Parts: sequence; C-alpha cells; structure tokens
Amino acid sequence: MSDKTIYVTDADGTLLLNDGTISEYSRRKLTELLEAGVNVTVASARSIPSLKHVLHDIPFKLPVIEINGAFITNFKTSEHLIVNDIENNLLEDVYRHITAYNSMPFISAFDGKQDRLYYQSTPNEGMEWYLEDRIRCKDGRLTQVDNLRSCFKDDIVALTVINTKRQLVNLAMKMKEDFEDRLEMHFFENPYSPPWHWLTIHDKKSCKSHAIKELFEITGFSREQLVVFGDNLNDVNMFKMAHKAVAVKNASDEIRHLANEVIGTNTEDSVVKYILKAEGMAI
Repeated sequence: MSDKTIYVTDADGTLLLNDGTISEYSRRKLTELLEAGVNVTVASARSIPSLKHVLHDIPFKLPVIEINGAFITNFKTSEHLIVNDIENNLLEDVYRHITAYNSMPFISAFDGKQDRLYYQSTPNEGMEWYLEDRIRCKDGRLTQVDNLRSCFKDDIVALTVINTKRQLVNLAMKMKEDFEDRLEMHFFENPYSPPWHWLTIHDKKSCKSHAIKELFEITGFSREQLVVFGDNLNDVNMFKMAHKAVAVKNASDEIRHLANEVIGTNTEDSVVKYILKAEGMAI
C-alpha cells in the first residue's frame, strides 16, 4: 500500500445535510476525488440499503463500514467482507431485557444469503416512523415475523429499540450494568424523528474503531495514514484511534474536545472541501 492518506467519514451530521441527504456539490466533488484515486470511505450507523439510498452511485472503491461496524461491505455489490454478529448465548438475555421494559426491537441480521430487518409489530409511533421510512426507501431487508425469537438462528448484528426517553432510559442503564463488557450500545434521540429515542445494541466488536482496524487488514492501510471525520458519540472510539481526527463545527462537545481540528458545519460541504484542499484539488 502507498503512503497515501485514507479518509473515513461518518455520514449523518457529518457528510450529509440535516435532512439526511448529500448535497449535489459534495456528491460531484466526492466522485471527482474517488475517480482521481483518493482513498475515501464511509463509517456509518446506516445499513448498506440506507447508504445506497442517499449516496446512490458514488464510486467508492474501498469497502464501507455499516451499522457502526457490524458489517464491512463492498459498496457496489453489497457483499459483506466481515460480519461482526452478537454471540448466540447473549441474544436471549438481551431480548428478555428489552421485553421486560415493554419494548419491542427491530433486528438487523444476515441469514447467510441476504440481509434482513426483522420486526414483529410496531406498537408506537417512533417504530411506525422507522417502518414507513424503510418502506419509502424500498428497503428489501424488511421481514415481518410472528415471533422474533425465530430469527435468532441468523447472524444477528443489531437490535434497535425505539421508544420514549422515559421508557428507554432505565433499559439503557440496565443494559449497561449487565452487558457493558460484552456489547456496544448507543442511546440517543433520533434527529429525524424527535422526540423518539433509540437504543441500538451490537456486539462489542461492532464499533467503528474495531471495524477500521479490520479494514486496514483488508486494504493494507495503517493508523498513521488515517484521517477521520465525525460529529457524535458513536464516533468517539474512531476519534481516539485515528492519526488525525476532524470534527465538524456542529459536533457534540465531546467530539470537538477529542478532535485535532474543527472545520465548518455539515451544511457547508466541509468534509469534502477539507479533503479537496488536503489533496491539492480545486474546491
């Protein structure tokens, strides 16, 4: 591998606009960068269908990191190169915790042939919003089942619990107390469907920093070549391991504190402009 830089950017709140789309400028310039051989990829909480819905035909040559590191995936073909699934002996305990707090998860999985997004029912408006969003995006993963336990035979990479903050905060605390050393978890208000809160649950290996290390094994890059961009708490671990961490101006206080540099906001095409300038290309 050459001594070129590898740029890894978060999507929502960083590369994407506030409505979850990419600007036409960033789309065009990012395509120019990739066609010029600049190494850029994405590390996102989104799934590959969701990434493709917003990024469309941008010609990523490097694998992308999806679902916070659950999958490392060929963007063009959607083939998973690495799957970081939750240990089978944990699933029943996790599911029992969730249902004990009057919640029902969406379950992201790989059945050996294709991705699945399993759901049993949508008992609140936050879950209805997510289901309708996935239908609108023509997400082929959607699979309704009578009993979510029936999908535990698959590789389960994430459980997404959507409910009110009041309903989820105690579950989040209990999950942290019981599983912090074995699971990666994120509790946040979804910016696209406030005030509904999400608790996402992944295997401990399913985090952006671990996935970037796995990406290095595939591509031959190293930490000394790594520049990352981010805005929120699921970017903390990749900020801590990067050679250079760059926060957008709208990032959380913790992310800006960890950053080596703070650039403009996500609404100003700041990530793409930064890379163009670093690579000596016209802005």
